[in-house]
Amino acid sequence: MSRRFEDKVVWVTGASSGIGEAVVRQLDAEGATLVLSSRAPDELQAVADTLSGDGERMALPFDVTEEAGVSAAAQTVLDHFGRVDILFNNAGITQRARVADADLSVYRTMMDVNFFGPLMLTKAVLPSMLARGEGQIVCTTSVAGKYGSPMRSGYNAAKHAAHGFFDSLREEVAEAGIDVTLIVPGAVRTNVSINALRGDGSLYNRMDPFLESGISPEDCARRVLNAIHGRKREVLIADGVARRNVLLKRWSPALLSWVTRRRKPGRTTVPAGGST
Repeated sequence: MSRRFEDKVVWVTGASSGIGEAVVRQLDAEGATLVLSSRAPDELQAVADTLSGDGERMALPFDVTEEAGVSAAAQTVLDHFGRVDILFNNAGITQRARVADADLSVYRTMMDVNFFGPLMLTKAVLPSMLARGEGQIVCTTSVAGKYGSPMRSGYNAAKHAAHGFFDSLREEVAEAGIDVTLIVPGAVRTNVSINALRGDGSLYNRMDPFLESGISPEDCARRVLNAIHGRKREVLIADGVARRNVLLKRWSPALLSWVTRRRKPGRTTVPAGGST
């Protein structure tokens, strides 16, 4: 195992499961100093307790939607480690509901977790990176940030917003020595659909078949770390339908629309919404 992240302070949100957990485990094996965060303290600590690398680690639970909590968490990390070399905004939540059936509260949750959460944490850490003249900010978006798909309108909107924000940030901080990397997964075998919100805010509590047949979190994490180490602007981690749809959106939006509309009305397992 290489040691590409040795002595790097890496902060990962959404670290208690899925892509975040897999990324943390591989970073740990590569010697990183880790800050693990999620809003699930017990699950987060369980992950931290099973890490065996020689880098220091901190389990720091907080809710990315709470501004005061975000600020306090950032201050805790900076006070303890003095810096954040790589911030990986990875917390996310999706939905499974049509526009006509979804409460406004569900849309607010989509935006709070997937857009304002990474925005707030980035703004909390950015001044310290600017002062040092170096750093890297990473955000997991989704193929849902590249095109629209049924049953995920709020999630798609939030991921499109995240793309716009971090693309703009990249241009602002490029000359200050800070890189911005967007991670764009397709179908990854995680519990994201189980934790998705229905129109009334209740849990969807089902595994989407296309996610169940997706790539493993470990494979995704390997490709994520390659992108981070290479300081890539953006990397698409998607196979099959999701990769095809990204290309169709770019080259033939009308054909993508036709393909999407051919699916049966009411079907909720649309293989177009990404992993998170």
